[in-house]
Amino acid sequence: MTIPDDDLARAKNISVEQVRMLRDTRGATNESLEGMPEPALRRALRRIDYPDMPRARELFRREQERDDDGRVPGNALAAAVAARALMVATTTRRSAAGVPTGPAAGPGGGPTAGLESAVWEWIGPGNIGGRTLGIVMDPADPARMWSASAGGGVWQTTDGGVAWAPVDDFLTNLACACIAMDPSQPSHIYAGTGEGFSNVDALRGAGIFRTTDATTWSQLPSTATPDFFTVNRIAVSSSGDAVLAATGTGIFRSVDAARAVWTKVHTVATGDVRFDPGDDTRAVAGAVNAAEAWFSRDGGVTWTAAAHGPWSGRVELAYAAADPAIVYASVQATHGEIWRSEDGGQTYHPRKGLDVDGNAAPYLGDQGWYDNIIWAGDPSDSELVVVGGINLWRSQDGGDHLAEISTWWAAPPSAHADQHAFVADPGYDGVTNRRVVVGNDGGVYLAEDLAAVGTEAAPPYTSGWTELENNYGATQFYGAAGNATSGKIVGGAQDNGTLCYDPAAGTEQWTTIFGGDGGWCAADPTDPMVFYGEYVFLNIHRNTDGGTTDDTNGDRYISGQFFNQATNAWDWKPVPFQIPDAKSQNALFIAPFVLDPNDPDRLLAGGLQLWRTSEAKRANTPTSGPRWASIKTSAGSAISAIAVAPADSNVVWVGHRNGMVFRTTNGTAAAPTWQRVGATGPTGLKPQRYCTCITVDPVDPDTVYVAFGGYLPDNVWITRNGGADWAPPASVLPPAPVRAVAVHPRRSDHVYLGTEVGVFASDDAGGHWSPTNEGPSNCSVDDFIWMDDTLVAVTHGRGMFRIDLSGV
Repeated sequence: MTIPDDDLARAKNISVEQVRMLRDTRGATNESLEGMPEPALRRALRRIDYPDMPRARELFRREQERDDDGRVPGNALAAAVAARALMVATTTRRSAAGVPTGPAAGPGGGPTAGLESAVWEWIGPGNIGGRTLGIVMDPADPARMWSASAGGGVWQTTDGGVAWAPVDDFLTNLACACIAMDPSQPSHIYAGTGEGFSNVDALRGAGIFRTTDATTWSQLPSTATPDFFTVNRIAVSSSGDAVLAATGTGIFRSVDAARAVWTKVHTVATGDVRFDPGDDTRAVAGAVNAAEAWFSRDGGVTWTAAAHGPWSGRVELAYAAADPAIVYASVQATHGEIWRSEDGGQTYHPRKGLDVDGNAAPYLGDQGWYDNIIWAGDPSDSELVVVGGINLWRSQDGGDHLAEISTWWAAPPSAHADQHAFVADPGYDGVTNRRVVVGNDGGVYLAEDLAAVGTEAAPPYTSGWTELENNYGATQFYGAAGNATSGKIVGGAQDNGTLCYDPAAGTEQWTTIFGGDGGWCAADPTDPMVFYGEYVFLNIHRNTDGGTTDDTNGDRYISGQFFNQATNAWDWKPVPFQIPDAKSQNALFIAPFVLDPNDPDRLLAGGLQLWRTSEAKRANTPTSGPRWASIKTSAGSAISAIAVAPADSNVVWVGHRNGMVFRTTNGTAAAPTWQRVGATGPTGLKPQRYCTCITVDPVDPDTVYVAFGGYLPDNVWITRNGGADWAPPASVLPPAPVRAVAVHPRRSDHVYLGTEVGVFASDDAGGHWSPTNEGPSNCSVDDFIWMDDTLVAVTHGRGMFRIDLSGV
């Protein structure tokens, strides 16, 4: 039964305008909104205040890659990884500061046999997953699958998702955007790197990687060029003779077996390319954002623009397996439109695209440039179409009518939000085998029977979905914190919220304690029940049950936002019970905040100004809570790093997005005095780019490490006299962003760097560096935390690792 907007608004105690905005932005129907529980409704309403979250995430990462001139050099990441690989191969040391280094001992890495050395241990999360952009299955053994994760490389399972493992920790690049299998030789698999569906090139790649034995991977040298920075899709002809690559600069074609030669056959940024499954001479392609589709009749040598009506944005395509003359297009438009061609992709006509209420189905929500898939692979029914944006939708009449088959707010057991890949079992016949696998921002999900999902009388649509995330450690963390007494660790993850690890539960039992995007975290060292996290733009929240439960009432924010029961909308408390920079979003997308290591009641939070509360654990109500005050005025650039000296709360350091660094020695005063350090002179701080991290030596407060972004070799600077003089380490590091610095609690000469290309260790206070050969290999390490003498590496794509360094 159709639910009118005004009836739904009354039932949910929200406005008609809010109903319409939720439907359009979250890709929902009134039926799914009616079934939405109160906590999910509040999160969805909160999301309205933060439009275009995926692009904001990507801009945030991009800022940390720029050099002093605001540019990212060509082939920068590949060059950084090559420099790191050379360090690994040529070092004669087998450990540095307790961390295993040098050439790996075998396929799994690890210390050299006979040497006593600590080893990295992965701690998960194994049940959360991460952004998955492509999936392929072995036609001879469908339980054998490979997935392309956005920040964690290629993963493989041999048992249908019971367990996953990375195929190679040392792929030259881990930002995998797509994966394709040669139909004629399934052991030949291609992985494309770099994401190109954003205007800011979120994660630049290093071309295409290939395996010819389904085991050993290597970069195709011919693709190590700027033309292949973003490989969005790869198509292999049924004969295996031709390969097409859709990239940010157009389409490239290779027909030699070694894939040593690529010819540019199209010059418009392309997001999708497909071969006709039954005819290698026919192919179609869709634009990244130019609102166009093309077709080829000579195997991709030449391309012709298709005829269609008014389109806008990204275009995804799918051949109908039952009749390849039919090609479907999912067009970004406002909230998603389905078009169909009946002449092999030459001309397209619109389908009705109506939801169960008879309205235009907003299946892409407001982010069709980010998540947009379409599938028509049923060999028995050319009218069966599945599209995906935020949720998955199914049509049984060629796109005229659509019904939801997944529900983001009920995941798991339903499929997670933000769909990127949809693959049928090689034996899918539409009758006895209707098995499909989906890749999304939450990892990999299975439907044993596509016809059975979405069949409940009303949302949520959970029946028939199974998450396949066992040890699928592709979670992209930004930050973490831990309590040494309980052993619990909390981490803020991209699109997977703030998560909690309990060592008693293990790697497969991480829990969500706050939904949405996570960020920086803090843990009260004196009270194992208290943790802090944040939503985007410095919206800090507090957990007081030891990381046990999720925020179900919207009452955990301590930065001033609260859910107003009277208006059923998000609101802000008055000053001083709010952080004004959080309310105005005058802060970085993932903004820094820290708990004073000397005072568990004091939090410092950075927006344009630096904010302080000395009552972090004060009772929270809709009208009061922790009181915040500005203790550093705006310097014209957002704060990006904060550090408090471990033994002196008066010594506080602050770094900014533009590279400025400030210090105060009376940080507990009502109005501290700040001095900019290293601004001038031959021994000053030279970088004028994103300051990622500041770390104060726990023994000597005058020794401070400052890290920077950008693909440059001088991204770590050290002062040993409180900021008067600065210098980079004498030894050269790979030219890559350095995101984290940790100093051993008992050994100041033992220093650890988290970089875009893995972990580096020094046992001479930064004089020389050695790369680790296992654990958090060459993925981005965004943060470090200490659990007594155990170092935890927090990665953006491989979850978390720890190593016991008590023996050094």
